[in-house]
Amino acid sequence: MDRGIEAGPRMSGWLDGAVERVVAFAGDVPPSAGRRVLAIEGRSGSGKTTLARVVAGRLGAPLIRMDDLYAGWDGLEKGVEVLRDWVLEPLARGRPAVWRRWDWAAGRYAEEHPVPDADWLVVEGVGAGATVLRPYLEGLVWLESPEAVRKRRALARDGETYAPHWSRWARHEDAFYASEQVREHADLLFHVGSADG
Repeated sequence: MDRGIEAGPRMSGWLDGAVERVVAFAGDVPPSAGRRVLAIEGRSGSGKTTLARVVAGRLGAPLIRMDDLYAGWDGLEKGVEVLRDWVLEPLARGRPAVWRRWDWAAGRYAEEHPVPDADWLVVEGVGAGATVLRPYLEGLVWLESPEAVRKRRALARDGETYAPHWSRWARHEDAFYASEQVREHADLLFHVGSADG
């Protein structure tokens, strides 16, 4: 992997440049007999979902959100585990993959979602670039954004549902990123400094 390339503007208007850079990177990845997987990582509110939606659309790729896999507010590690076991491992073996959505209200995994056939799969969220998942990835993107910007963006997106859990989730992120060193393994790194995304 081509580690630590910095790309994109630091303020508003970052999205178009980031999308073009990620799509160009994906275009340089050789075709494969299996599914190629792109992970988009960064702390809560950094703009991962916004970038991932547009990139997935451009690549014609299904998108899996880690938010749908975490087993609740303390379920980051479980989310990584089920992504590997339900999705990435089966795809690597040439088998169909089916994941189940975490029902945050009921506190359990719910309905099944088959992963559609496509050349690429985009996975976004904290944990998508975990060490145990990297052997399955063709690309890892990291979004960097100041905490104040991230918090404002995340609370605007999720409102009062997230507000009581911001610090709790941040502690999980702290522990995860301290041990996993995801940023240091990224192929592309973007600085996002505005409220865009």
